[in-house]
Amino acid sequence: MIRVLGTVFAALLGLAFGSFLNVCLSRWPQDESVAAPRSHCRSCGRTLPWWENVPLLSWLALRGRCRSCKAWIGWRYPLVELAVGVLWAVAAWRSVSGALIPDASLATLYGSVMLCVGQMIFYWLLVALAFLDAENLWLPNWLTLPGAGLGFVCAVLSAILRSHSLGNDALEPVRVAVARAAIGSLLGMVACGGLILLIRWIFWLVRKQEGIGLGDAKLMAMLGAWLGLPGAMLAMFVGVMLGSVAALVLLALPRMRGRSDDGSWAMIKLPLGTFLSIGGVVSGLWGERILSAYLRLAGWS
Repeated sequence: MIRVLGTVFAALLGLAFGSFLNVCLSRWPQDESVAAPRSHCRSCGRTLPWWENVPLLSWLALRGRCRSCKAWIGWRYPLVELAVGVLWAVAAWRSVSGALIPDASLATLYGSVMLCVGQMIFYWLLVALAFLDAENLWLPNWLTLPGAGLGFVCAVLSAILRSHSLGNDALEPVRVAVARAAIGSLLGMVACGGLILLIRWIFWLVRKQEGIGLGDAKLMAMLGAWLGLPGAMLAMFVGVMLGSVAALVLLALPRMRGRSDDGSWAMIKLPLGTFLSIGGVVSGLWGERILSAYLRLAGWS
């Protein structure tokens, strides 16, 4: 019962933070404050009453349109709220189970809570970056770089709490666990970010044009910090596959080819950060299972 209540609370909290994220996604690109003025229609400027700001329900009740000017609100608003709500619910459902073990230690309890909070922050960042890149081709440094640092800190703290929860109170085992976590997180950051930079450099040598933005390298470094090298590489694989499918769809639609700056289909800009963020969510949710299944099929386990 506690697990269900915790999951429902996390889902409702996720809807609220998803609603706040929508405000950020609308105002950050315009360099506007997210605190003032109050929520308003982006078309007619009318200030919205509280009942028009209820996550998901208000959008459904208004049928996706402003009550005054009938301007289309957009699908992004319910999608962001639903995505954050669902991801936070999943994070809570998985994390609370560790805290409900009979005679669980305080370290186990703290570890479960910290794991849950860390995953919530990670998924919130990925949803924010996915939609920012999809709408503006923009991956701001003040999200990716602090996100990478936070991932490193969470990896180290998780190792400490996990070591204590297993009864390893001796100083040496804790040090070993922290060292492994720190090295794994740093290796993920350097290797994943460096791989994108290498691809970017090779593309420049071949085409004399910028193919991948620096923001994608910083996003991959953030994924490496949170997921480790194997998990981040899985996220990159999923992201590249999704991006390839999107590119093929664009090639099948001749009218979309004219959206590029020079009219060439090869120069159509795709939001790689969006696909990498989706890959990060997939890896965060099912990465261990996918990698284990792959190792079994490859005969390595």
